[in-house]
Amino acid sequence: MSIEQHFAPSYAEARAKFLAACDRHGLAVQSHTHPLLGRDGEALAMDVARRGSADAKSLLIISSACHGVEGFCGSGVQNALLDHSGLLQQQANSGVAVLLVHALNPYGFSWWRRVTQENVDLNRNWHDFSQPLPDNPGYDEMAHLLVPSAWPPSADNEAALQVLAQRMGQQASRAAVSSGQYTHPEGLFFGGHRPTWSHQTLRHVLHDHGTRCTRLGWIDLHTGLGPAGHGERIFADRNDAVSLARAKHWWGKEVTSIYDGTSSSAQLSGLMFNVAYEACAQAEITGIAMEYGTLPSEQVLLALRAEQWLYNHPEAPAEQQQAIKQQFRDAFYTDTPTWKQQVVAQGLQAVQQALAALAD
Repeated sequence: MSIEQHFAPSYAEARAKFLAACDRHGLAVQSHTHPLLGRDGEALAMDVARRGSADAKSLLIISSACHGVEGFCGSGVQNALLDHSGLLQQQANSGVAVLLVHALNPYGFSWWRRVTQENVDLNRNWHDFSQPLPDNPGYDEMAHLLVPSAWPPSADNEAALQVLAQRMGQQASRAAVSSGQYTHPEGLFFGGHRPTWSHQTLRHVLHDHGTRCTRLGWIDLHTGLGPAGHGERIFADRNDAVSLARAKHWWGKEVTSIYDGTSSSAQLSGLMFNVAYEACAQAEITGIAMEYGTLPSEQVLLALRAEQWLYNHPEAPAEQQQAIKQQFRDAFYTDTPTWKQQVVAQGLQAVQQALAALAD
């Protein structure tokens, strides 16, 4: 099977390919059904397949579609893994169990949204909601300009946004936009006021599969930041020097961190890796977010703003809706053979490295 055949143009086809690949290899799939339907009326689910012993001391999680539409990439990598005989043999020989979590956010995957059905960024949703949530005064100041009342935004709107960003400074303005905010439910990077369906479901998955291991590795597949086709390995853990050193030992010195400014990502709040410390407290945890670049960052941000405006304005003309949604998908999925080959090669290399480290 060619690399391109592992990818699909819709969530429904991506899911069908994943389920078929699991069936070819005799893997049982636990399907956690979503309460809503997809944009084509299809069933939605977080599908989970495990390869390896239930009592394995080392477990590697490979997850896709934390940010819905980014699942076009992540699903392709997971499907390619399932058909890579060399990696499957390495996994079998290592004694490391692999847990594939397909479509953490199936709603966003199907509907070409980055967020969940609650308009929540799943990777900002991991908080103790009985406690006060983080403040983001920078976003409060920018909110009305980032998602204005009309689209496309006026020249005055864009000039005001540029002036504000310059006054804040590049690093501070980037953090204000993307670090997570909890006061504008109709805005970008909204972290929510309660656990989402995906949050609760993933917690159940980890209770089922992650409580018997002593070492836990996690590769979470993302797109949208960095140079086109490059898979940045972003340290996905607490700000701990020992954990960062371990991640660099596993995946190479090129592992970046949001804590020291080496990553293309700002420092974020409510990150998903926090659930592992709660559900798998017995394990030593080592993780990365594999972040594949697509378009220049200013184009990605513009697509995010347009798509959020569209969500807030469902009465928009059909032609405008279609154009905005296509622009949005293109910002998180580069539908070319070259990009797909780059994505798969780097993803499988990261899996190979993690398996070797966990088997050591």
